[in-house]
Amino acid sequence: MTIKVPMTPEGQQRLQEELKRLRHVDRPKTIQDIATARDHGDLSENAEYHAAKEKQGFIEGRIKELEDKLSRAEVIDPKALAGQSRVAFGATIHLAISDDKGKQLEEDVVYKLVGADEADLAKGTIAVTAPLGKALLGREVGDEITVRMPAGVRVYEILSLEFV
Repeated sequence: MTIKVPMTPEGQQRLQEELKRLRHVDRPKTIQDIATARDHGDLSENAEYHAAKEKQGFIEGRIKELEDKLSRAEVIDPKALAGQSRVAFGATIHLAISDDKGKQLEEDVVYKLVGADEADLAKGTIAVTAPLGKALLGREVGDEITVRMPAGVRVYEILSLEFV
């Protein structure tokens, strides 16, 4: 059984662009760097050669990883889920955050639930596989969710929900 990798259309496009860059820009450049380093003579003490070979290994590994993820991608367009009343993949959720004693800890936040490869808290995206993401799935506006975080227990109230 193949395990699907959920992602948004934007996430799929970013992975495809990275794969294209690795195949058509980074890989050829690294091959050229290896050839240039070989021309410098003794390979056993050639740091440029070893660095280029190490970079080539990283690039080849990343290409295989991206090809695998893209082959297993389950692209979910959040706009197709518009009108749902429950949190699902691709939802943009407005949350109020407080501690377990009811004290508001910070300003309200907005997060979008995305696949693990797209998650970036600084950009307001969290993975559906993250503790908060898992806790939010299937919930509705008005629900409160208590999640144990590294900084302590947090209570999240869903203020609004949209699929954009």
